[in-house]
Amino acid sequence: MADDTPEGFEEMLRKFLESGEHFDIAELAKAAGLPGDAATIEKMLSQLQQALSNGNEGITEQMVRDTATRVANSDAVTVAPSTITSADNALNLATLWLDEATAISPLTTTPTTMTRAEWSRSTIPVWIQISEPVARSISTAGERALGDSIPEEESSAAAGAFAALRRLGGTLFSLQLGQIIGQLSGEVLSGGDIGIPLLDGSLEHELRAVLVPQNVEAFSEGLDIPLDDVMLYLAIREIAHARLFKHSRWLKLGLIASITDYANGIAINAESIRDAMRDVDLSDAEALRRLVSDGSLIPPKSDEQLLALGRIETLLALIEGWVDVVADAAAHRLPSRNAIAEMIRRNRAVGRPGEKALAGLIGLDARPRRLRDAAAMWRAVDAAVTHETRDGLWDHPDVLPTSADIDDPTELVARLTGPSPAPDAMDDAIRKLLDDDEAVDGA
Repeated sequence: MADDTPEGFEEMLRKFLESGEHFDIAELAKAAGLPGDAATIEKMLSQLQQALSNGNEGITEQMVRDTATRVANSDAVTVAPSTITSADNALNLATLWLDEATAISPLTTTPTTMTRAEWSRSTIPVWIQISEPVARSISTAGERALGDSIPEEESSAAAGAFAALRRLGGTLFSLQLGQIIGQLSGEVLSGGDIGIPLLDGSLEHELRAVLVPQNVEAFSEGLDIPLDDVMLYLAIREIAHARLFKHSRWLKLGLIASITDYANGIAINAESIRDAMRDVDLSDAEALRRLVSDGSLIPPKSDEQLLALGRIETLLALIEGWVDVVADAAAHRLPSRNAIAEMIRRNRAVGRPGEKALAGLIGLDARPRRLRDAAAMWRAVDAAVTHETRDGLWDHPDVLPTSADIDDPTELVARLTGPSPAPDAMDDAIRKLLDDDEAVDGA
């Protein structure tokens, strides 16, 4: 009969991590979406051992990196030099064409290409920042679920087992996050394809503009459009996205902070853990994987979270809508631009498997639901004012269009095209004070 005491439970954890006793590590590998080969299993077992002894209670970056790289490389192919050349040429030409479509200045970091593995590794820090609150919540809920079944007089003796469980929970979450990032690396076409700012540039507020040639080539195969055209249109979109974040220094920090605040509000309780586990066959690897990644553990959104989610969705829609309008204007010489743009919109509307898995894992769907309405708003603004005025709406969050403007841009356009408001008495007093100070300094 198994020892059900806290000490016995901790010893059981140590036993299976040291020798695999009472636990099928191959099933765990399958549950994490990893190949079941001997080398992978051996490395995974070693990582689990480290997690229990001295690992993190949250996400382990190295584990995410190893898993994401392995998954990204599992379906990678050698990209022909001509494809890389096509991407480089597209990035160079896109920079020139964008100068005609936006008043926002060029990047200081040279646009480039990445492999799937490079994209995975480069984006991991932001993914961890976004998902860490959910990982902590799952670990805490799992500990509470176990703690509720232990008599109060034995809770102090169970402290070691609880710590081991928290570290083990962080390890399992890290494996799943790495799996999803690796999967996404096979789906994204560029650095900003998901909408969230993931790749840092040479400056703190700047993003790198990046194409993933292997994925662009696969995307173009179903379009019956020359690869060079597809590369160019995607390069225009990618550089426009990166330029926007360079111009609006507050934008990246504001968006990531909003997403992180939303994730911090996810409070997974012990009851949801128990309910989910009650219906799961622990010997079924696919069932375990679904439990972690299909959103079963994420509770219904609170009113505060619904408000936060609305703000995030509005901001993502404004970003993607602006990119759509600017890219369309910059690519006006490209006959195939409408067909490519429509395929991008369809892919975004349907949702790619990796994006759906990410939504299940962290409780956030990054697809901009109001994209078409936001793009229509930006077109109305674009038709009424100059590029400088349109792009100036990104200067500060206080002047950025709102959800109501997306619904009906009439008042926004009227405000931008109407006469400038007359200065009030306070403005006159401040201006006079500044003029008097300048006169004194010049005396």
